[in-house]
Amino acid sequence: MLTLDHLAVSCSDLALGAAAVEAALGVPLQAGGQHPDFGTHNRLLGLGGDYLEVIAIDPGAPPLGRPRWFDLDRFAGPPRLTNWIVRCESLEAALEALGPAFGAPVSLTRGDLRWRMAVPGTGVLPFENCAPALIEWETPPPVARLTEQGARLTALTIVHPEAAALAAVLGPLLDDGRVTYAAGLPGLRAEISTPAGTRMLG
Repeated sequence: MLTLDHLAVSCSDLALGAAAVEAALGVPLQAGGQHPDFGTHNRLLGLGGDYLEVIAIDPGAPPLGRPRWFDLDRFAGPPRLTNWIVRCESLEAALEALGPAFGAPVSLTRGDLRWRMAVPGTGVLPFENCAPALIEWETPPPVARLTEQGARLTALTIVHPEAAALAAVLGPLLDDGRVTYAAGLPGLRAEISTPAGTRMLG
């Protein structure tokens, strides 16, 4: 089975992206760190059992010589919700069920955090990045360390022309009433309750 782990908001500049998300939600983000394997860095917001990640290419990172995860090499425009990540107990079992298009296992670290993630060689996930990335935590995930801000994900809509096909692929593995699928131009929409009311990210 798969469980929603976190959402990713991509941006070209981490400070500007974090400021945009803080303005949209009305709650502060916390420091994250660097991902040396993919040359990125992030900031975080706890959402109860899951969390939100604002991620960007780290300008201080050396060239990689391979595509970055979350298709970040091609990212342009204002900060926006680009990816959702689901955790599994066995990355190999999840990949066997979903297929090689979801990527190959990569071992990763950030500080004392350790995890494995399925990353496509192109950096592009199926269904034009609307399919979720797969993660298997080897240490407790960072959500346990995040300060409570009273924000919660209440709905996540996956929009794609072939939304029904994606729902059919994920349906047997993911049981989360917050996640729905809708036909339309590819993209994600999240509804988040905050102390200031319901806010939207897309």
